[in-house]
Parts: sequence; structure tokens; C-alpha cells
Amino acid sequence: MKYGLNMLLFTDDCTGEKYLPICEEIKKNGYDGIEIPLFNLDFKALGVLGKKLDEMALERTAVTVRSLEYNPISSDAAVRGAADENAKKILDACAITGVKILCGPLYAALGSFSGKPPTLDEWKWGVEGMINMAEYAKTVDVLLAIEPLNRFEIYLLNCAADGMRFLNEVNHPNCQYLFDTFHAHIEEKNSADAIRVCKEKLAHVHICANDRSTPGNDQINWNGVWGGLDEAGYDGWLVVEAFGMALPHLAAATKIWRSMFDSEEKLLKESLLFMKKNCQ
Repeated sequence: MKYGLNMLLFTDDCTGEKYLPICEEIKKNGYDGIEIPLFNLDFKALGVLGKKLDEMALERTAVTVRSLEYNPISSDAAVRGAADENAKKILDACAITGVKILCGPLYAALGSFSGKPPTLDEWKWGVEGMINMAEYAKTVDVLLAIEPLNRFEIYLLNCAADGMRFLNEVNHPNCQYLFDTFHAHIEEKNSADAIRVCKEKLAHVHICANDRSTPGNDQINWNGVWGGLDEAGYDGWLVVEAFGMALPHLAAATKIWRSMFDSEEKLLKESLLFMKKNCQ
């Protein structure tokens, strides 16, 4: 098992010198890697970041989202074409940074709703977009891990059953599944059952409390999560994904209106202890 920390706890842009001491602290505390938010696609800066992380012996995965400008399920063919080109740029950024797994809701624009369930066309466009992205991901040796989100953030994929039906239609080895404990707590009847549904394509796991703070200090059925992962034989990344109030625009996007933990340092320490105690 590998243990990671999503840098969205601190920033949506890890480039530059400012966050290197935090990366060093994360490594010092015993994490194997960090999850880099890939929104700033400055290749030169990302290349420097990758080299710095290599020097720290800190591995990395990455997370990104899709915007309306690059929405893979847009009814506008030009927007879908732009989404394909944007996906290639994101994947090139992964290669430059030394990222082998890119995760997130890669299949549709985040926070955009039609007021209706997904149409057959939207589903078809989503599948086509992911096939195109997976084909390019193969050329740069990156694995995609798609993440179903809760109904308040996206409407194409919300649960494991949705995700697996989608992945079976994409049917590409470079496109697999991300299980997130926060979203599952909202959308699934039972987390262990959800892991059973997605276990054949399970490639990445986000460990997140139901209130987006310290996992283990919350009401998620963690025994079900750990039992499900053990039954699935999962031995990949467990990445802590927590959000605070460090960045006002990020707090607004994640709807964090009050402090949910004592400090980032305490959260990263307690989260790692919790994971190692329960899932070796």
C-alpha cells in the first residue's frame, strides 16, 4: 500500500518554491507521495516541481477537473474537440511532472447541471471523450482513474454502478476507477458493496471524511471500507483528500464555511496513523 496526501489541503498550484517545505514535511511524516492539482499547466514550472520531488524521493499522482470550456459532454462539437485537446495537454503535463496516475471527474464539467438526468447523447459523448483521452494516456504511460462524484457536484456519474457501466463501455486498460469515501458516503447504500462492484477496475482510492476533514474522526463506516478494500485485494494508493479554509476560492468551491480541523499538520499526521493502523 502507498500513502499519499492531496495538496488541495494547501493549494491548487504546487509550482514555485512556496510549497516545497510542505512537501518535505509530508515526506518526513511518512507519506509515500503527494497528489498534485493540475490546473496550472505551466510545463516549465511543472518540470522543475517534478525534479524537486524526485530529489525528495516523493512520488506523485495528480488530480484535475473539466470546465465548461472543455466539457467532454457538451452538445457543441467544437467544445468536445477542445476538451480532447485540453486532455492531451493535461496528460503531457503529467508526463513532464512524473505523474503515472491522473484522477478526478475527467468525463464531464464539474458543477454544471442541465436540471435533468444525463441524456443518451451526453453518455455517448462522455464515453467517446474518455476513449480518446485513454488512447493518448497510453502514449504517455499515464493511467486514468475516473471518479464518480455526488449528485450536488456532477450528474453523469454518481455511484459505482454508474462508473462501472461507463468503464465497461470505454473498455480501455488505461481508464480505471477511483473510489472516494466522501462521495460513496453520500451516494452508496453500503461502501463495502460499492467496492465489490468496482473492484475489477479499482485503481485509486481517496480517503476522505464525511465532513471533508480528518478521516476516522467522522461517521463513515470505516470497517466496511477497510473490509471491502481487503476483500478486493487492493494494494494501491490511499490518498487523503481533505479541504480547509487556507484558500478562499478553494473553500468556496468545496463549500467549506467553517474550520473542520485543528491544523493541517495535525490532520496529515492523524490521517496517516489512521490509514496505517487499519490498512497495511
